[in-house]
Amino acid sequence: MLNGITSRANTLKSLSSLPICLAIRSITTSQPLLKALRGQTESNGGNPMAKKEPSIPRPSASVLLVSPNNQVLLLQRVKQSSSFPSAHVFPGGNVSTFHDGEPAAPESPERHIDSEVYRMAAVRETFEESGILLARNNGFGRLLEVSDAERDEGRRLVHGNKVPFTKWLSQKGGRADLEGLVPFTRWVTPTNVPKRFTTQMYLYFLPTLNSTPLSEAASQDDDEAEVRIPVPTTDGGLEHTNARWLPASAWLRLAQEGRIILFPPQFFLLHQVAQHFDNLSSPTAYGSISRESIPRDELEARRKRLSDFVKTGDPPWTEKCISPSVQPRRDGKRREDGRVVLGLNRPGPELEASKTGRKGVVEQCVLVDFKKDGPRRLAVISREEAMGGESKL
Repeated sequence: MLNGITSRANTLKSLSSLPICLAIRSITTSQPLLKALRGQTESNGGNPMAKKEPSIPRPSASVLLVSPNNQVLLLQRVKQSSSFPSAHVFPGGNVSTFHDGEPAAPESPERHIDSEVYRMAAVRETFEESGILLARNNGFGRLLEVSDAERDEGRRLVHGNKVPFTKWLSQKGGRADLEGLVPFTRWVTPTNVPKRFTTQMYLYFLPTLNSTPLSEAASQDDDEAEVRIPVPTTDGGLEHTNARWLPASAWLRLAQEGRIILFPPQFFLLHQVAQHFDNLSSPTAYGSISRESIPRDELEARRKRLSDFVKTGDPPWTEKCISPSVQPRRDGKRREDGRVVLGLNRPGPELEASKTGRKGVVEQCVLVDFKKDGPRRLAVISREEAMGGESKL
């Protein structure tokens, strides 16, 4: 069944998430966990008898940040990055004990569950990387507003670990809006990748405006009485070179045309968002999105559809845990188009060994062609199609 898959095992190293900021803590690997680790390594085409044990997943968080007109923010990583070089990614990064608190121990199943630590990391990393502050004013409860000078200084201080993020927020009269984050799957890096992460994904909805155009170059100059949403900016080239809002479908189309690099987790989640935001003629017709202005009540209605969707499923999307693994066809043959099928149903060996019952997405898979410069020709297809027939996408 694994015939033809081994040669592509190394391509899955592209699924690693975010840069390292935490040291690996040494633990004794239990026999059930060791068996599960070897099992996933083998399913990905690796050698389960290799002497070097898989690394421990480092805790991290990432945010699908939704603009006032229902576009999604992506940042382009620098070419020199050790993870996702030149790719477009959601704002996010590793948990910092200095800023966010202490995550659960590596051997604990709690390490892979949404918590205040992960939420604080999501808010802090979004601020560091884009300048957008997901925080509330202590007095009125609306989004906290600070001057551009204060914002720039705060990003430098927090990124440089000069002042704890929570302390800086308190000095500005605010608090992180942890309640505004909506869990939207967790991703655990496969075992054959040197750098592994357990990444909690979130949705966050910035307040809608009265009337905004849905275009690939939407203006951020619209006035809103309640709060001003700052234009996202990069971190000065430390990790990112570009920050931009676009509809989810526009990002997906750019990736399929080879104009940007999206990795499977980002592509897959943007695909889910596009189904509820972009009124497509068919699930994968990303170019069919309308460019007409959308009234505020419709923007809110689409948000509600997405919010309702993430609460559905068994388990719901708020609790799904996904560790991508190569999915061989029933006949054991490689696809004629050369693409790899990534199954999304497994939660990762750590959770499989702990028998928590966590699982991922059973009904869908991701097609991908891993090239030297990153993944190409991505598509989301049904599991049944992945197991048997060929996709025309």
